[in-house]
Amino acid sequence: MAWLFIYLYLECGCRIVDVPPRMKHSSSDPRWNNHTSVPNAVPSVYKAAGPNVHSLHKYAPLDWSAYFDEERRVAIPDTEDVFNVYMAGSEGPVVFCLHGGGYSGLSFALAASRMKEKARVVSMDLRGHGKSTTSDDSDLSIETLSSDVIAVLRTLYGDSPPAIILVGHSMGGSVAIHVAAKKVIRNLHGLLVIDVVEGTAMASLIHMQKILANRAQHFPSIEKAIEWSVKGGPLRNIDSARVSIPSTLKYDESREWYEGLSEKFLSCPVQKVLLLAGTDRLDRALTIGQMQGKFQMVVVRHTGHAIQEDVPEEFASHILNFIARNKIGPNGVEDSMDLPTRYEAAYV
Repeated sequence: MAWLFIYLYLECGCRIVDVPPRMKHSSSDPRWNNHTSVPNAVPSVYKAAGPNVHSLHKYAPLDWSAYFDEERRVAIPDTEDVFNVYMAGSEGPVVFCLHGGGYSGLSFALAASRMKEKARVVSMDLRGHGKSTTSDDSDLSIETLSSDVIAVLRTLYGDSPPAIILVGHSMGGSVAIHVAAKKVIRNLHGLLVIDVVEGTAMASLIHMQKILANRAQHFPSIEKAIEWSVKGGPLRNIDSARVSIPSTLKYDESREWYEGLSEKFLSCPVQKVLLLAGTDRLDRALTIGQMQGKFQMVVVRHTGHAIQEDVPEEFASHILNFIARNKIGPNGVEDSMDLPTRYEAAYV
């Protein structure tokens, strides 16, 4: 019997559903190993399926352990919430990554492998995504998501955290901004958000249902879903898709993720970078803020919405350059005398 795989990639107005039972980990199935919740080999059902088998192998899932050093379950004290995080590297500041809606912490897998020699990368599965489990996986309000991130950081590092740089993609960028704006994270030294602008995000919500009605939802195998995500979906990097797609979920959208986001971003009292895909499309507040040099804007050409997946090497370089330029060491800024006070736009 063919497997049923449901894959949704846009931040949209849909309810959360879990991966179908046949996609869950089974210790009795030799196609699964102890480190991942996706098959580590092409299922035997496809080995005699004809000429498409070899092409499907190109889209076979990849194990997270090829990119991260550790997978950890972070139990939040006095709650039922347990968050899954992937970790890489042992030196430098912590680059704490938050994925977009419908993605997972594995969205940063390829980039993490390129940053871990100079930074500690922690990529979290947000509530209702990946392997994280909570008392209410359907509560994706911005306040709840922000509180989750703060709780994970405090559980991991206590009252004396290392230098932290928050990185967020799309919905995760909104969460990162809200967390930074609360000013409760000690030793926070940077905020980098990926392809999230309040004006365009809010304007696009009304069109998302039409887009969703036309996109593929059901696939006969994981490989087919990965193949579609690269050929007709949101991603362009096959290896990244092979790591991140199997853990994607269906979820709810909320306008509150983006309302007032630009002003909140500008008010965050840390060094800031906005990475945009393709074109310069700032709203009014960000346009004024950029003209005033309140943040660095980088427009990355020839990429889709998921910059960290499509061009992981370039994305990792932007993160590491940010760390070097601002002289952020393992425990904080090493020398603040020459830090930039005004930023210009960069087009790459």
